Amino acid sequence: MPDLLVVADSLAFHGPERPCPADEPRLWPNVAAELLGGDVELVARAGWTARHAWSAIAGDPRVWAAMPRARAVVLGVSGMDALPSPLPTALRELIPVLRPPALRRAVRAGYRRAQPVLSPALARLPGGGPATLPPRLTTHYLERCRAAVHALRPGLPVVALLPSVHRAADYGYVHPHRAATEAAVRDWAARSPDVAVLDVPALVGAHVLGGHGNPDGMHWGWAGHRLIGEALAVLLEGVPR
Repeated sequence: MPDLLVVADSLAFHGPERPCPADEPRLWPNVAAELLGGDVELVARAGWTARHAWSAIAGDPRVWAAMPRARAVVLGVSGMDALPSPLPTALRELIPVLRPPALRRAVRAGYRRAQPVLSPALARLPGGGPATLPPRLTTHYLERCRAAVHALRPGLPVVALLPSVHRAADYGYVHPHRAATEAAVRDWAARSPDVAVLDVPALVGAHVLGGHGNPDGMHWGWAGHRLIGEALAVLLEGVPR
C-alpha cells in the first residue's frame, strides 16, 4: 500500500482547538493517506522550519525507516519560515533552555508581550524586518531535503507546501515575508526535478482569513484540513474530490 512521509510544522497536527495525536483521522496528512489507500508517517514539531525538516531527514531514524516504502515525501514547512521574528531565531530558540525556571518564564512572557508590538513595527522596515528564516535559506534547506531524498530514492515525488496565511494577534496581524517566501519556493520547485508545490493559501486562505479556523488565527479547522488533504491526494494520484 502506498505511504506518505510527511515532515512538517504544527499545521500538520494542530486542529481547531488544540494539538492532536498523529493518528487523528481529520488531520490533512491522514485525509490524504486515506484517499490514496495507504498510511502516513508524520514527523513534525511546532515551530519547525525548512532547517528543522533537513535535520529530521538527515538525523531522525523514523524518516530512515519510512523512506524505503514512501510513495511521496511531503515537506509541510516554510510557513513558520515566513513569520516575523523580532528576536533573532537562534536566540529565540534558546528560551526553552534558560535556567533557572523563573528566568525562563520571565523571558518567555516578555517576548510574548513584545512580539505583537515589534512585529508590525519592524514590518515597516525595508524588506519587512527579520523573518524566522530568510527565503534564500528556506530554499537552501528544502534543496538539501530534496537532494537527500533523491540520493536514496531517485525520482520519488516531493511535494512542498507553500506558506499559509494568518490573522494572528501574536504576530501583530502582519505577514511581510510570506510573498517572498512563496516566490522563492515556487522558483526552487520549478528548477528542481520531481518536485511539485501545493498552493496552500489558495486552498485555505478564505478559511483562515474568514475566522473559520483555530482562534489563534494560524491553525486550521477541520474543513481546512480536509481541503489540504484532498488537494494533496489529487496532486499525487488524481483522486476525485
